[in-house]
Amino acid sequence: MSRRYARALVYPAPNHPPEIRRYPIPDLEPGAVLLRVLASEICGTDVHLFHGRLQGVPYPLIPGHVSVGIVEEKNGAVYDVEGRPINLGDRVTFLDVHATCNNCWYCLVAKATTRCPHRRVYGITYGAEDPPGLAGGWSEYLYLRPNTKLLHLPTEVSAATWMGGGCGLPTATHAIELAQIRLADRVLIQGSGPVGLSCAALALLSGAGWVGVVGAPELRLQLARRFGVDATFNIQTTTLQERQNAIKSLTGNRGPDVVIEASGNPQAILEGCELVRDGGRYVIVGQYTDNGDVLINPHLHINRKHLEIRGCWGSDFSHFYRAIEILKRFESRIHWSHFISRSYQLDEVPNALEDVEQQRVIKALITPNGPIDS
Repeated sequence: MSRRYARALVYPAPNHPPEIRRYPIPDLEPGAVLLRVLASEICGTDVHLFHGRLQGVPYPLIPGHVSVGIVEEKNGAVYDVEGRPINLGDRVTFLDVHATCNNCWYCLVAKATTRCPHRRVYGITYGAEDPPGLAGGWSEYLYLRPNTKLLHLPTEVSAATWMGGGCGLPTATHAIELAQIRLADRVLIQGSGPVGLSCAALALLSGAGWVGVVGAPELRLQLARRFGVDATFNIQTTTLQERQNAIKSLTGNRGPDVVIEASGNPQAILEGCELVRDGGRYVIVGQYTDNGDVLINPHLHINRKHLEIRGCWGSDFSHFYRAIEILKRFESRIHWSHFISRSYQLDEVPNALEDVEQQRVIKALITPNGPIDS
């Protein structure tokens, strides 16, 4: 190929202004794939990375862990999970988690690959200077190392639809899996960002009898109501007591059967423990970074309530695979593509980060090579 350099957006160090840098496009090792990036998302993790809130991150860093692109080059035969060959020109995405060993106790015994100590993540734990480089989606080209798990996007799922689901939909798929929602269960979601909205949508698709969302700003709650949630509660305009009274009244005066926390605010944990019914289930997926402590009473909030609490960390390949199947079947009902508020070019990243952090947008995309298909 004639072009041997790629422009990429880089975090030089925590809390330092992002920079656009040029990186050489390396020769591909056997089994590697080079993607021309169509889009990569900005999620809350990328804001945390900018502020240095995650441990073990190698700066300088090219962010962008969930992306979609066109196969520009490959070295040798590469296949997807269905055994179909990955060909030049194919539109694909990939599991951002790489190098899970499938050989340690967590992989083989606990069946918890998200806790594999060897796992690395594109756009998070592969640094810009780690050879062969170009390991984040905020770049014109993305180098996918051998054994990266690629997935074809079916014709029914546009690039915009996939990115509307983005990181949030596979994460929500994992949370819903742990929630074990039964038909007619009453389900409350804490948080109205992309993960929370996807959890609400999947709760509806799982047969919940009632779904409520607690969050803000109103822009996000409006979207939740559009795709069918039964009630929303704006934390900016209601008090804790008002929310508790309303939610209890709407859930048989017992409280929701299942509560899923997707807010990232530690204070939500106390509220969630108080809202969920006795004998209910509480899934915590939003505490991806350490935002501080919260005080709960083990007797009142857990033991006497006979409460089941489950933590949910990240997602694995099955959740990415299922996310594509969900979009293929249900995009016409939920419209994940409507989660996208705006796309930004590489030189607009500082504005994009501010918009995400200030919750001016629901989902922001980085499109390094121009607009993508809708």
